[in-house]
Amino acid sequence: MAAPVESPLADRPPAARRPAPVPWVAMYHSVGDCSDDPYRITVTPDRLEHQLTWLRRRGLRGVSVAELLDARARGEGRDLVGLTFDDGYTDFLTGALPLLRRFRFNATLFVLPGRLGGDNAWDPLGPRKPLLDADGIRRAAGEGVEIGSHGLTHVDLTRADDTLLAAEVTESRARIAALTGAEADGFCYPYGTVDARAVDAVRRAGYRYACAIDPGPLTGPHALPRAHVGQNDTAWRLHLKLRLHRWRRRPVEGV
Repeated sequence: MAAPVESPLADRPPAARRPAPVPWVAMYHSVGDCSDDPYRITVTPDRLEHQLTWLRRRGLRGVSVAELLDARARGEGRDLVGLTFDDGYTDFLTGALPLLRRFRFNATLFVLPGRLGGDNAWDPLGPRKPLLDADGIRRAAGEGVEIGSHGLTHVDLTRADDTLLAAEVTESRARIAALTGAEADGFCYPYGTVDARAVDAVRRAGYRYACAIDPGPLTGPHALPRAHVGQNDTAWRLHLKLRLHRWRRRPVEGV
């Protein structure tokens, strides 16, 4: 009787097996009035509700990036999508959080501890959008939202000198820990711009992961790609973005 043929993967250690596809992470910013929105950073609560409904109908669940990566490390989480909200606008509490709670979804909120209670002064066009103060960030954290760093003041790290780069990456993490009582595991590169120097600084600062937009060959745990989601993203556009992500993003070790 012939011996059974074993799978060629049977004797391989886990590290030698093919890595899973890069997870899908959606990038949001503001949730509110989008009548004056030159940078396309705002979705209305109604549009966000439709987008979250689309995820649910596809059998997908929105979670924080930390939860997504935890599930992936266990070989699970194919039904999970990372939801991220950049900048820490006050309308996260009024426009996004109630919907996330209703759908039993979660998210990662990337904040700017060097601009507490300020506004989006880095955007020369469009309306001033207020940012969360310390109490607002603590409220979001108390609701179970993951709080990550977006740097101290929203500067392009690829253009920062060594001193500014260290402050934006390291000091922002320390301030978040002081605000929330928990270490920030995640970082988000302002403007989505990233280079090897910035990735190295973020890694050395102790962050577990970092989000970019389209990091190309730098893609990995400290340069995760994300899909911008805006007011024009109907169900059909979201479907195309998800399909495009699965087609473009090759498997990468560690994510």
